[in-house]
Amino acid sequence: MSLPLPVRELMAVSADGSRVHVEVHGQDGAPAVVLAHGWTCSTRFWDAQIRDLAVDHRVIAYDQRGHGASPSAERGGYSTEALADDLEAVLAATLAPGEKAVLAGHSMGGMTIMSASRRAGLREHAAAALLCSTGSSRLTAESLVVPMRPGGVRTRMTRAILGARAPLGPVTPVSRRILKYATMGAGSAPDRVDACARIVHGCPRAARVAWGHVLADLDLDEGVRELRVPTAVIAGTEDRLTPPVHARALAAALPGCLGLTELAGMGHMTPVEAPEFVTAKIRELVTAYLPVRGVRIDDTEEAV
Repeated sequence: MSLPLPVRELMAVSADGSRVHVEVHGQDGAPAVVLAHGWTCSTRFWDAQIRDLAVDHRVIAYDQRGHGASPSAERGGYSTEALADDLEAVLAATLAPGEKAVLAGHSMGGMTIMSASRRAGLREHAAAALLCSTGSSRLTAESLVVPMRPGGVRTRMTRAILGARAPLGPVTPVSRRILKYATMGAGSAPDRVDACARIVHGCPRAARVAWGHVLADLDLDEGVRELRVPTAVIAGTEDRLTPPVHARALAAALPGCLGLTELAGMGHMTPVEAPEFVTAKIRELVTAYLPVRGVRIDDTEEAV
């Protein structure tokens, strides 16, 4: 999943002083797309989308705090508000005042967009959004990773998995099988499983654990109702981490939902498992909701 394209790197500074590593691919002036990855991942999770979109878009991808090249936060620096702070910092650092972009978030990246829904920065810069394989609440109660009947025992076991402090160690055949079971569809190609395993195993343990505790207590239902930009939702039918019940709830609650697509046989890692579909959906949103240079979105009058 290496990227041959040139990239400009910078550090955005969040509200609490945390630094956020940002990559900007493509040409200045091209339609802007902002990509927010999920728990235990990094900008490399979006390599397929970056490769395709950077040809004719400006693609902005960033590492969530504690992931990839973004330093760990201070004690208490992990929260849904911090997710929103970091996204606002990235938008301010990479987009001109009033400039619009399509925002795409996977898993915790989607939760980032929900958390920031009432923020001035998101409302200034977001033209449309794509939520991939994500949910807004009840993650431990609805998760299917633990193969048990729903109930308190399964919920407690799922919570323990999210907060587990054990190191993941090197990628091995056994760890690849575990990751595939938990996060990907049964038919996922071995190279895609391996790529996801290397990304996830590269996440620092402290960040993995801290964000795991945040996800265990997640409640962003109000943020969903306040996300007023046109929003498309994607889910995998075999997603055990955020099963389709979450995507259906999002589609029902979003004020401007453009529809839900359930991808047959796909698991939680939809941008890697179904890269062509996710990329095409982002392109569709850009075409529909970002203005052509010099023309308003409705094509009825010149932009000012």
